[in-house]
Amino acid sequence: MLVLFDLDNTLVNRGIAFAEAVNALSNDHGYGLDIRNWLDTELADRANPQDFQRLVAHFGLRDDPGGLWNEYVHRIAAAVTCRPNVLEGLARLRATGWTIGIATNGAADIQRAKLAATGLADHVDGVAASGDLEIRKPDRKLFELAAHRCGSDLTNGWMVGDNPAGDIGGGRAAGLRTIWLRGRSWPNGLPLPDHTVDTATAAINYLLNKTE
Repeated sequence: MLVLFDLDNTLVNRGIAFAEAVNALSNDHGYGLDIRNWLDTELADRANPQDFQRLVAHFGLRDDPGGLWNEYVHRIAAAVTCRPNVLEGLARLRATGWTIGIATNGAADIQRAKLAATGLADHVDGVAASGDLEIRKPDRKLFELAAHRCGSDLTNGWMVGDNPAGDIGGGRAAGLRTIWLRGRSWPNGLPLPDHTVDTATAAINYLLNKTE
């Protein structure tokens, strides 16, 4: 059985890591409030190397955009964490026969850096980040790529995530059953998930109960 997980704000808390990374990067380079606010705004949803090219051009900085991106990746990977009970739950899922994949929006290098830094990389069978194909959830191709990299397909699979449209709507359209981590408002008109939980651990336990 296959289950795909979203990464940011599902298995890890991106918001906390993002704030710490922006503060550390700004402190390292002596950036003032104007640049900090720009980073907070422009990178709030996602970040990629082109953002730092825009940053340098906008403020006339002498910093190397590629170097800034690498620093940001390092900083956010150092700041991100995954709760031990989530890692333990994923290990139990695999032990009971589940195949585990990650289907995440975001630049491939930064998402894989998070997976490596948190230990999540040791508990998953395949990863698909939107930067791999320049596509984003809810596009079915990203779910298909994640399944393929797990050596599987989408048949009888599950998708777990926090984003109603990208994770749940996209997963449902791809033929997956879905588990939503509530935390934001559910959009009017979007079909409901198959199951709703408050934490990734609860989602894992729900799936474990289906195999025990």
